[in-house]
Amino acid sequence: MPPRSFDLIAFDGDDTLWHNERSYRDARERFRRLLAAAGVDLTEDEVETCVNRTELANLEHFGYGVSSFALSLIETAIEVTGGRIAGRDLVDLIALAREMVSEEIEVFAGARETLVALAERYPLMLVTKGDLLHQTSKLERSGLRPSFNFVEVVSHKTPAVYAAILDRHGIDPRRFLMVGNSLRSDVLPVLQVGGWAVHVPAALSWSHEDADPPHDAGHRYRELPALAEIPRLVETIEQAARATMGDASPI
Repeated sequence: MPPRSFDLIAFDGDDTLWHNERSYRDARERFRRLLAAAGVDLTEDEVETCVNRTELANLEHFGYGVSSFALSLIETAIEVTGGRIAGRDLVDLIALAREMVSEEIEVFAGARETLVALAERYPLMLVTKGDLLHQTSKLERSGLRPSFNFVEVVSHKTPAVYAAILDRHGIDPRRFLMVGNSLRSDVLPVLQVGGWAVHVPAALSWSHEDADPPHDAGHRYRELPALAEIPRLVETIEQAARATMGDASPI
């Protein structure tokens, strides 16, 4: 077997391997209807603006995930109703959060086959942000856990966080590849520490994860339309490295 160009390939979870954002969008719509029943009639865009503003303000305190989202809904409800929101409505929001954390996990097409194919040759890691209990539960319920050698659940995805993960596992950033749907969280910070990143855009994603594509990463950045194309891309990188350098170092 020829030598490898990568010592570790990592994947994001939410909206990369399984559906996630659509659950939050459904929840915002239910929240809008709850407010309407409480006498506050907001448009979909107005709800999006109000909830996003509260979520972003709360990120540094509560991080990402359903628990933080539920607290932001409760705070938003209190704010837009002037404190008149009924206790029963707050109970409904808590019940909504319980539904979100226990809902069925739907894996994206090609995710399972991609992981199985890559796991035959490379160690794989899940790097996902959010609540530890919820994220590990989603991974187990997805059926994808056997493909991963390592799992890292983090509060934020920054260059420092990625650097710490790679240092802990003894991985040279130049031999690390990250795959994800978010330019802000899965691509830009990895490129900043010297790694490789593949952007696989999702049909739905939180606007907070939007960012401009990198313009100075060269061959270390790629964009693909589907997860199923990842194994072929990795093989192409391997072939190019062997052809140009005569060894397994990424070009």
